[in-house]
Amino acid sequence: MKRVRVKICGITRSEDAAAAVAAGADAIGLVFHADSPRAISIDQARRISRELPPFVARVALFLEPAAADVQAVLDQLRPDALQFHGRETVEFCRRFAWPYMKAVPMGEDAVDLGAWADHYDDAQGLLLDANRAGAAGGSGKTFDWDDRIELPGMPTIIAGGLDATNVGEAITRFAPYAVDVSSGVESAPGIKDAERIRSFMAAVDRAQPGGEARRESVAPR
Repeated sequence: MKRVRVKICGITRSEDAAAAVAAGADAIGLVFHADSPRAISIDQARRISRELPPFVARVALFLEPAAADVQAVLDQLRPDALQFHGRETVEFCRRFAWPYMKAVPMGEDAVDLGAWADHYDDAQGLLLDANRAGAAGGSGKTFDWDDRIELPGMPTIIAGGLDATNVGEAITRFAPYAVDVSSGVESAPGIKDAERIRSFMAAVDRAQPGGEARRESVAPR
């Protein structure tokens, strides 16, 4: 099994980004959807970004945005990737000529992941979340982890209701490219808890071969 990567989404404070980085997260998510309790401004995102060390990816999340709003984030922040979380068409996702991920609303009935992968075939990956189409994530609920679900042949991220108690099961069940957590490491909406982040990362490591050894090898001395 390849190493499962981790994105801590809904970062609103520099100290939360620092806690995510210290625990070993590969990426942070910055939410640009005004109705979300985790929404931040471009200026806030820039301040957080300036304090990040190298090789930590910044993902800008949108939910059915205006094209001008996406372009403003690209012009002023230049994130590593975009994440579209609503009913955005493939044409809309492609128009920015920027790496992107597309969220799949696993709260819908009879989701055909193969069809999603074929339709968004230039996406960097698909993110499977528990929401229904057009609804924001961060609900703290998982989708139905049915044994019949087969991941498509592209990088797939498992999200929705993950925390330290169930992320290991998700990794064992799906062997995904990555997992994505938001509310599962919070003390309040938009406020991350450093201990919960550490517990989540430890659970991710326990679920994959060599994880604990890897964590010890990269821990600060």
